[in-house]
Amino acid sequence: MWHPALGQTSSTARLAPAWLRDGVVYELFPRSFSHEGNFNGITPRLDDLKDLGVTVLWLMPIHPIGVEQRKGTYGSPYAARDYYAVNPDYGTKADLRRLVGEAHRRGMKVILDMVLLHTAWDSVMMEHPDFYKHNAQGKIVPPVPEWNDVAGLNYDNPALRRYLVDMLKYWLTNADVDGYRCDTASMIPTSFWEEARTEFTKTKPDIIMLAESDKPELLLTAFDIDYAWSSLNTIRDVLGNSAPASAIEHTWLNDRQRYPQGALRLMMSDNHDQPRAVACFGIKGALAASALMFCLDGVPLLYNGMEVGDATESGDPALFEKVPVFWHPKGRPAVTEIYRSLIQLRNQYPAFRTGTVRWVHNSNDAELVTFLRADDKDELLVAINFSSRPVRGRLELKSGEAFDPVKLAGVHYSNQGQLPELQLKGFEWRIYHRRATLAAAQ
Repeated sequence: MWHPALGQTSSTARLAPAWLRDGVVYELFPRSFSHEGNFNGITPRLDDLKDLGVTVLWLMPIHPIGVEQRKGTYGSPYAARDYYAVNPDYGTKADLRRLVGEAHRRGMKVILDMVLLHTAWDSVMMEHPDFYKHNAQGKIVPPVPEWNDVAGLNYDNPALRRYLVDMLKYWLTNADVDGYRCDTASMIPTSFWEEARTEFTKTKPDIIMLAESDKPELLLTAFDIDYAWSSLNTIRDVLGNSAPASAIEHTWLNDRQRYPQGALRLMMSDNHDQPRAVACFGIKGALAASALMFCLDGVPLLYNGMEVGDATESGDPALFEKVPVFWHPKGRPAVTEIYRSLIQLRNQYPAFRTGTVRWVHNSNDAELVTFLRADDKDELLVAINFSSRPVRGRLELKSGEAFDPVKLAGVHYSNQGQLPELQLKGFEWRIYHRRATLAAAQ
């Protein structure tokens, strides 16, 4: 028996470019990605990222960082001093243009991280105090009281909006970037994003905008994709707080009700705001989360060394210091090979990118997640054990006889048993395939 997906809202999401819908995003922190810690330390590594299967590079903020009230030794990259300049520690605008050009030459896109809710306290924009929020005493204030290293921008001022839209258009033309990841997008008026998107369409139509938000209305006209925050939080609850694995399905169904039809979500288990999954859940738990991330609908994200199982800190305080990726950790399985295999599988079967999701009931939904990705050619059955213990379960399938296990480089299945029965080791996951014509015949 299939569990039917609940209906979505009657509204329809903005249609994202195919290069995003079919893509794999790599979030890159220039300071920690290479020994050099700059743009020229990234460019020679583009072939490695392309070989992995990355198609979209998200560069974390590239602007000079404020000194006044900065956090840590280097300051937060999310406290920009000048939106029209690049951080001299990262190189020059020419270095950035070379990086973007070399990425384009390899068929990869580049998006910049833009932080438009606030600036550094010593921003060049302080020449326009009316650009900022003030308290009752007329003093400029942070957007949130505890964010004391930044000053909040005032979107009631049309001149500020014009300044920011012009700045965003500047990078589209001056550096030929392919779009933006927009920090704290839900805390900025939707009307601003809609105005900006109208301007961008005139300048460079085929860009994308990624919202750091969980605000469905942003995907109607302004943004192409947003964060699947609820899925990320649920995965971490299941792996770290003993929530039942069935919570993953419930979260997905709830989001389907909230979001417009066709909404595109960024699927992730790591990012710069989260503790590394491999540090929290071990390498096997982290890979189980990644298997879900690559096999569910949406666009998967890899973060800065995740593809080698790097466990160095990623958020506070590492965001304000120099903590390089450790590229050769010992005692890891073939992590890079596994990620490359997952990306290749996603590329091989369009069902993973555009097909339906059908949740399959199983007899052990406290620990097992089972679902189908299907289109008119292929059906792919995904089974993931989200517990550290061996588990058994029976799937509610009409027949499992036509399914064959998919062999992935770096992944070794244990005793497979016979579908619809499953027997998996701790954090083990499997993918099976059958032709859709065979499924229809049964």
